[in-house]
Amino acid sequence: MDFGRVITAMVTPFDEQLQVNWDQVEPLINYLIEEQQSDSLVICGTTGEAPTLTDDEKLKLIELSVRYARGRCKIIAGTGSNDTAHAIRFSQKVENLGVDALLIVAPYYNRPSQEGLYEHFKAVAESVKVAVMLYNVPGRTGVNLDAETTIRLSRIPNIVATKDCANTDQLTRILNDAAPGFLVYSGDDSSALPALSVGCHGIISVASHVIGKEMQSMVKYYLEGNIQQAAELHRKLHPVFTGIFRVPSPAPIKHALALKGVQTGGVRLPLVRVSEQEGQFIQSLFE
Repeated sequence: MDFGRVITAMVTPFDEQLQVNWDQVEPLINYLIEEQQSDSLVICGTTGEAPTLTDDEKLKLIELSVRYARGRCKIIAGTGSNDTAHAIRFSQKVENLGVDALLIVAPYYNRPSQEGLYEHFKAVAESVKVAVMLYNVPGRTGVNLDAETTIRLSRIPNIVATKDCANTDQLTRILNDAAPGFLVYSGDDSSALPALSVGCHGIISVASHVIGKEMQSMVKYYLEGNIQQAAELHRKLHPVFTGIFRVPSPAPIKHALALKGVQTGGVRLPLVRVSEQEGQFIQSLFE
């Protein structure tokens, strides 16, 4: 299964009371597909503030996303948990909503061994028929899904891809030995072009909320062999890649969206909105 080159990890729109703004879901999806050219959308991932969404909110948000996308892009739903049994139950519910794949994050806080990680992902994948994408983000989970474990997991038939935020050394080891057709996506915006250069398929991005078209151009330049143009565009976009993570995400990208007239509200505690000074810095990235 090909999820495209630029996948957006979509924010969850909130209203003034920090309830999910259901009326804003369709306009946001249309904007990301039509204006920012997202090939796929991750719903209820880290950027979607999954830790503070209830299961009922997640299910409704995923269902609406599938409906509003209308087949124009693939929908990947975040269903991971640090409780394997819960991840299985929730993944089975989401599978019935018509998603194209599930994104399963490495269990956080528990800090399992590599064998524990393998058994966790294997159990979740074998409980569903839909495609599964692994998600390795050591900076958030406290554990690294090693290259060797990812390679083992790539041989489970419906584990078809990984979103990995590790360095290019780890990405390269995975690419060298993973099962044929297994897709590797970088989860780090600033590593998008370097990741492509070692053979990754694409990027699962936060910045693509506001510079998705430019990122698609960068990827296109690279794939067509216009390396200098791709590199120049990467350097031009780099301040945005890094600047939107200057304070905890997704507060900065929600502020950047507001600057573009796309209202997605604030963030739920324990996250907080950007300060006035931080907002000015984010605005300066686009001037």
